[in-house]
Amino acid sequence: MKSMDILSNRPPVKKTIVMGILNVTPDSFSDGGWYFDDVAKAVARVEQMIEEGADIIDIGGESTRPGSAPIGPEEELKRIIPIIVAVRKKLGDKSILSIDTYKSSVAREALQVGAHMINSLGGFIFDNTLADVVAEFDCPLVIYHIKGEPRTMQVGSIVYGDVIDEIVVFFQKQIYDGLSRGMKREQFILDPGIGFGKTLEHNVEIIKRLHEFQKLDLPLLISPSRKSHLGKLLQERLGLPKRPDESERLEASLAETAVAVLKGASIVRTHDVSPTKKFLTVLDAIKNDE
Repeated sequence: MKSMDILSNRPPVKKTIVMGILNVTPDSFSDGGWYFDDVAKAVARVEQMIEEGADIIDIGGESTRPGSAPIGPEEELKRIIPIIVAVRKKLGDKSILSIDTYKSSVAREALQVGAHMINSLGGFIFDNTLADVVAEFDCPLVIYHIKGEPRTMQVGSIVYGDVIDEIVVFFQKQIYDGLSRGMKREQFILDPGIGFGKTLEHNVEIIKRLHEFQKLDLPLLISPSRKSHLGKLLQERLGLPKRPDESERLEASLAETAVAVLKGASIVRTHDVSPTKKFLTVLDAIKNDE
């Protein structure tokens, strides 16, 4: 699969694309520290995810978990560039490499050394020159929605009028801003940003109404993988004494994934590539036989 092929993967989708997560940070919420400052270990994980069926590998050098503080572009580049270079050297073009960054300088250098696409928190709201870089490289761009910023997004009351309507307006503005800087509409992929400035109820509402984003006629990406709202939901509904931790949320992640795919998601971003790939293989087979 080529990087631009994913842009035509709109409903009805025959094969759901799997994006495997590789965080090379010390503090990401689920796998922080596992692959940080160890290029060989990170490359081995990329190899493993490709063998398990990942179509895209999403590499992140800055944690965006709730409460996290931003880092500078120099530190982010220090974390991700050696990984991109090493993966390209060892694996060639076996997989599409996505870089999870909102910084134009990081995106530019990552694309120059072998990345294929950018996955941007908030699109251009933190760095509006990112659109210039994406237009120049003519690469796919995922925009994922956030209300606020990672450090404070889950603090205090989180209020929407209508969560879907507000995210649609956000996407429309980001698309307009990108087009005004030379991007093409077909470069965009949209992610409503499960867990980014949303309550449990908002996240469930997004999954239930995901089909409403199809009016934008762009590929939809969803990433419920191991998110904290799933632990909260399990604890409340099952009457558990404590909230299940990240390693205990696979089944819940797959439940949300199933509904999202049936409602139009064409790309699923996940920490758990092998079970997600198997799950989606069966789901796609049944869905496509209808």
